[in-house]
Amino acid sequence: MPDAPMDDERPETGSEQPEPPRRSVFGSNWFRRLASIVFVVFCFEIGLFLLIYPWTDAWTDNTLSLLGRGEYQLPLRQLWNDPYFRGTVSGFGILNFWIAISELFDLFRGPSETKPH
Repeated sequence: MPDAPMDDERPETGSEQPEPPRRSVFGSNWFRRLASIVFVVFCFEIGLFLLIYPWTDAWTDNTLSLLGRGEYQLPLRQLWNDPYFRGTVSGFGILNFWIAISELFDLFRGPSETKPH
């Protein structure tokens, strides 16, 4: 008895077209551009806040500096009002600006110049 092909081993007839791969919304170019723009705006706003807020009176009067209890309240308050600590927080704001500018340049760079992710 000759070996008959099983149902799973049917020869391809060529009449069936292979289904093209579906592209998800997350892989499309417009979504990546929109996400990059939102990320740039977010980093810019956070950077601006972290750069300016530590040097305002609202920073000094903030209740977060009063979170310490008992013997820890005064050292925490002194750290909170220390210019070096404020400068460190402002440095994180500058870092956020740098990230936003870097992402903005990557956004406007041509597709042939971008490196694959």
